[in-house]
Amino acid sequence: MAMPADKQRHHAMERLRAIVEPFPDRLGFAVRLALMCALTTLVVEIYQTPEPALTVYVAFFVIKADRTTSVIVSTVMLFLITLIVGTVLLIAMQVIDEPFWRVVAMTLVSFCLLFAASASKLKPIAGIVALIAAYALDLLGTVHIGEIATRGLLYAWLFVGIPAGVSIVINLVAGPAPRRLAERELAHRLRTGARVLQSPDDAKARGRLRTCLHTGPGDVPTWLKIAGLEKSSSAHDLAALKQASQSTAVILAMVEVITREPATLQPGHLREHVAQTLDEMAAILQTGAYPVDIVLLRIDGEAALSPLAAAALAELRAALAGFAQPPPTSLPPQPAAKSARGLFAPDAFTNPVHVHYALKTTAAAMLCYVTYSLLDWPGIHTCLITCYIVSLGTTAETVEKLTLRIVGCLIGAAAGIAAIVFLMPNVTSIGALIVIVFVVALASGWIAAGSPRVSYIGFQIAFAFFLCVVQGASPAFDMTTARDRVIGILFGNLVVALVFTQIWSVSVAKRIDPCIASVLRQLATLSGIDQQSQRWTMTPEIQATLGAIEQDLDLSRYEPLPVRPARGWLDRRRRVMNAIAFLQGPLLIQSGRERFKNDVLANRLHRVADTFDPDTTALVTSSSTGHETLPSDTEDASTLTSTAHAIVDPFIEALEDAITQPIENSDGNERTDHARA
Repeated sequence: MAMPADKQRHHAMERLRAIVEPFPDRLGFAVRLALMCALTTLVVEIYQTPEPALTVYVAFFVIKADRTTSVIVSTVMLFLITLIVGTVLLIAMQVIDEPFWRVVAMTLVSFCLLFAASASKLKPIAGIVALIAAYALDLLGTVHIGEIATRGLLYAWLFVGIPAGVSIVINLVAGPAPRRLAERELAHRLRTGARVLQSPDDAKARGRLRTCLHTGPGDVPTWLKIAGLEKSSSAHDLAALKQASQSTAVILAMVEVITREPATLQPGHLREHVAQTLDEMAAILQTGAYPVDIVLLRIDGEAALSPLAAAALAELRAALAGFAQPPPTSLPPQPAAKSARGLFAPDAFTNPVHVHYALKTTAAAMLCYVTYSLLDWPGIHTCLITCYIVSLGTTAETVEKLTLRIVGCLIGAAAGIAAIVFLMPNVTSIGALIVIVFVVALASGWIAAGSPRVSYIGFQIAFAFFLCVVQGASPAFDMTTARDRVIGILFGNLVVALVFTQIWSVSVAKRIDPCIASVLRQLATLSGIDQQSQRWTMTPEIQATLGAIEQDLDLSRYEPLPVRPARGWLDRRRRVMNAIAFLQGPLLIQSGRERFKNDVLANRLHRVADTFDPDTTALVTSSSTGHETLPSDTEDASTLTSTAHAIVDPFIEALEDAITQPIENSDGNERTDHARA
């Protein structure tokens, strides 16, 4: 089902903005990544290791935003690749002369590592390790002498060893501290709120605000936790910044509520005053400190505010006053409870999805391997590598990633071929090659550092370009090699698309309803919390959940028709999500302003949640007009105080209306929605 043209343009503009728009440390990340790729190219060209393009490309997987995580990931990758190469070496001794058993060994190793990628904490790195292990066994098919095979496996260790070593050195020297990243991100969010206050009708500014809200706390809590492990900051400072992260989420939520009614604010006074305060706070964070004792002065015109805007301004004033003042119980910080789950996820051995993912990816990879082996066309071996790179858990995510990677592949291949034709004939030194790699890696790294919705384009541009240009120990002029490798990438994408859409298809819609029910129950809990610190702690979590649901709704358009839910099903969920997004801010305000029968409000939210909970008997009934109806609660609702009714009840009613409105089939006929994805 085609998406309306206006929505297509909206999504296209969002993608374009995500590609070009700067944010804190995006350029720094791209420069470090480009430097890693350039130095890795220098090492592989000096020592003439095999598959230099793959070695350079691995740099994209071992670098992270902060120095500590980058060093940890690189070290873990070194340990794992050492373990895997040792294991593969033992396997190779048994299967090097037996093609059938070599394929069996590739299949088993691939399945085990991909299962770990889906069901364990090794998810960020297990996929690339599986790629290298399978490819190392593939290389055995080209040699028949034990010593050469052993040397080939040791070279496979260098696929990870070289970029990981370069990453450790660069990040120890030039990597940003995690605390600095957290401070810059908080400053960016405060400036975003200030821009929206200054220009409430600016679509670009509101888009940035929406992004900040939907990412919840983002990576800030993780960076602060890592800073604690580094022992590079005091516990008091980290607790203050953690509180600042929660306060920032509340501030942005209140900014969103206030700017819904810009006409109720004095343009030259109140909004400008709040915006100036946020800018001043951002400037302090940018210097490496954090603001305290923030006072938002009262300004003439506040009396003209609507009840909702006035309540939001009061909550905003409280969030500013306690911006970096953690509750007394959080100093000193309580030690985190140790997780009892261990390495694997709780459902690792009970949920068949993990096994299905490993089987599908392995099947696609082995199909590619058998195809180019039977065709005696080793030049397209990149199809095997591509299968490990593009596969994801759901059909929608896989197809989206595949689409973006095809776009990136075509761009990277065009750039690579253009470099071969116009630049490489003039390349007479390794320095010139390094400059070319650095420039393309810089552009690819800029894109890869962006939103996950566009980062895959950057990954694939770099991969295709490196395969075309970094072909061996000398400047590349072979157009056939470039052609074959690009064909391999496109063929691998096609195979993955067929496998993931036809076998055990996993619709992203299956997780939408449980998440909606979960966020509604979180809001119900929020409505009964008196303590301000607890309400503020829940706020970024709820925002992040809302963002995840919105992303899944957007992803659903990538699913093929047999898998994708009906348009009416999706439209209803979008209406519900809009109603929840509008409800969250007023509910946060009212839950702390006065005591009223919050259990009434919570019950109404729980009843709406029950309609989306797959473990609850359906409460949705059909009327003669095709509308869905909920159990009435008129008597309970009447117990709400007038103030609560003025602020919260209209948004609850809007949410209930979103449930009861009829939906349409693709043929335009109204119907009720009993089906679950």
